[in-house]
Amino acid sequence: MTNQLTVWAPAVTKVQTLLDGDLLNMTRAGGWWTLPRPVKAGQRYQFVLDGGDPLPDPRSRYQPEGVDGPSQVYIPSKPAPWEGMDLKGRVLYEMHIGTFTEQGTFTAAIDRLDDLVELGVEAVEVMPVAQIPGTRGWGYDGVDLYATQNTYGGPASFQQFIDAAHAKGLGVILDVVYNHLGPEGNYLAEFGPYFNHHHPTPWGDAVNFDGNDNLPVRQFVIDNAHQWLVEYGVDGLRLDAVHALVDDSETHILAELSTKVAEWSEEIGRPLTLIAESDLNQADMVTPVGVTEAARGMTMQWDDDIHHSLHAFFTGETDGYYSDFGSAETLAKAFTSVFVHDGGWSSFREQNWGAPVDVSSASYDATSFVSFIQDHDQIGNRAVGDRLGHNGADPNLQAAAAALYLLGPFTPMIFMGEEWAASTPFPFFSDLGPDLGPLITAGRRQEFQKMAWHGAIPDPQAMMTFRSARLKWDERHDPEHARMLGWYRTLLGIRASLPPHVAHSLTATTMTVISPDAVVMRRPGVIVVANRSDAPVTVAGLVDDPAHTVARGSCDVEDSSLTLRGPGCVVQTDLGIHAQWAV
Repeated sequence: MTNQLTVWAPAVTKVQTLLDGDLLNMTRAGGWWTLPRPVKAGQRYQFVLDGGDPLPDPRSRYQPEGVDGPSQVYIPSKPAPWEGMDLKGRVLYEMHIGTFTEQGTFTAAIDRLDDLVELGVEAVEVMPVAQIPGTRGWGYDGVDLYATQNTYGGPASFQQFIDAAHAKGLGVILDVVYNHLGPEGNYLAEFGPYFNHHHPTPWGDAVNFDGNDNLPVRQFVIDNAHQWLVEYGVDGLRLDAVHALVDDSETHILAELSTKVAEWSEEIGRPLTLIAESDLNQADMVTPVGVTEAARGMTMQWDDDIHHSLHAFFTGETDGYYSDFGSAETLAKAFTSVFVHDGGWSSFREQNWGAPVDVSSASYDATSFVSFIQDHDQIGNRAVGDRLGHNGADPNLQAAAAALYLLGPFTPMIFMGEEWAASTPFPFFSDLGPDLGPLITAGRRQEFQKMAWHGAIPDPQAMMTFRSARLKWDERHDPEHARMLGWYRTLLGIRASLPPHVAHSLTATTMTVISPDAVVMRRPGVIVVANRSDAPVTVAGLVDDPAHTVARGSCDVEDSSLTLRGPGCVVQTDLGIHAQWAV
């Protein structure tokens, strides 16, 4: 098979392709340049602008030698037949390919997919795989957005991973980053105005969605989404930090993307999903384009307020951005109103934040919001990358938090290893070169010194920091880890037993505060009682039948009254659980 090389470079006077040792002239049409001669799969090449140094293709699909090396022609294979999956309300599983297994490859990850199916996972959410500097990192400093990380196995292995997941009935979501590029190996600005200085961001100049010559930049992002969704066959994209996608155009880039994705879905005959990570706390993000002026048309969005409410309630942490969280009342608000900061004062931000959610809206429902108790950010942005349940915490507290979010009305997402209370942390790690690497190490230490952290900070550049994050799959057989894994399987079994599409309405869930340390969540078909303290709590009006009840912690049910004698939770369903007490 052959392919035609094209590149957008509007400001240069001459573009050449370095191919097989030959320097070949490209022809110009407007700001685009084309190599007249077709290239074959596997050939390596670079572009030379006005006689400068050879550069990788901005749309390179494969960088076998890393971000500074030549690009390699890759022609995607046709995805295997797959009917697709509506991802709203499904059980998601966030994973980092490099630390999901000891080998850190797509091939090794395939061998673990059966474990996820057995757990009850319905779709995997893969952290970014775009080519990054070095051999390891979270993926959010990608610089070749079309290329698949070489150390994971490259694009062919990724397509095999997608097909293997689909063959097992698992959907695949890919995390993509359109708000910035990494600082090392980023050559986009050499080719054209991919960035503009009108909108400063934490990473420097913003991506040029609304400045001069913005149309090819917007198309660069649209085409990238098309590659992953249509050509490679993933089912959805998780869009990183969309609040940093600054765009003053008449049509915001997110609205344009959601419209295009809907068109592609019609064309290929399977559902396609967009999930936003948004800090804005505004339901416009998941409102169809055109319904409101600010509607962005995303299928779902991550809900940090649910995480913060659960984490602060069960850990007692109220520092930093947890300062407005921690009470039972705040937890109840998150589960019934979606956002805690819904227009009122945010102490951490020192301003009013968010907007109220219309719980009776026809534009979205509870499954439009993704809930979790762990994710890469909430673990990895801690000083040592410690997980919920580390530092000697009572395992019953994680079990209770899991029961609430896995059986709640939202779309739940498990972070890899959470299901067995993995002992491994997930610290921030990177592999930048000698110029930037030391700055990352020093900056990380300074950041936590300002927070009065007195312990050691793992060096993100150290190999041992990366290796510490690798999951230890064998520990699942240890008694405490096996017990937590059994609890997650039980919870997901209960979730799967609920009638399809049960109570997706935001008004169908209630959460009652029965003490400062205990709540009762009720949804059609299921009740969860959760307690964080050593003090016993009693709830009346429950079913006195072990066939309908599972628990973590010391409890008893008698005469339709339940007493939970310490930290833990009880789950009851009117459908019958077909499991024994899990005390």
